[in-house]
Amino acid sequence: MLIKIILVGLLIYMIVNLFLAMRVMMKNDTKQPMSKFIGRRVMTSALIVLIILVAMATGLITPNPRPY
Repeated sequence: MLIKIILVGLLIYMIVNLFLAMRVMMKNDTKQPMSKFIGRRVMTSALIVLIILVAMATGLITPNPRPY
């Protein structure tokens, strides 16, 4: 259950960074680079995939059975 809460938190963090990058893009302000937020989003998504793979390998989460 803790892994699922962590994954949901990371997904929310990823979406927040996406909207922060959009705000920087719309303002056209050079104070903060947009690549900073996009880079955080990419690193968060890689971390999410890594956590899912490790959790499946250790048996903490189980995938759904085949539908057929």
